[in-house]
Amino acid sequence: QVQLVESGGGPVQPGGSLRLSCAASGSMFSINAMGWYRQAPGKQRELVAIISRGGSTNYLDSVKGRFTISRDNAKNTVYLQMNSLKPEDTAVYYCNAGFAGPPYAYWGQGTQVTVSS
Repeated sequence: QVQLVESGGGPVQPGGSLRLSCAASGSMFSINAMGWYRQAPGKQRELVAIISRGGSTNYLDSVKGRFTISRDNAKNTVYLQMNSLKPEDTAVYYCNAGFAGPPYAYWGQGTQVTVSS
């Protein structure tokens, strides 16, 4: 089993920045990729960014150039640096990790990001 704990969400004004963190613990041998999904009210959950153990990344088109995903394998932690935030980035952000996917087998509890003036 793997446990994922997110942190770093909150309210922010348009144009601002936030950094999300997700710390993994448990059976780390079962994790290859780590990433972030988000779900806004009334919308489907969507993949925001993902990073493999080797560092390969993929991003949702609408966040390219604004968001950066990174990971520290020694700390079993993945980060999402979000810059130039827009109101449409408002959502609950979920950490997702596992071996086969996306989506992968393990989910965090979610952290709310609210972009509003």
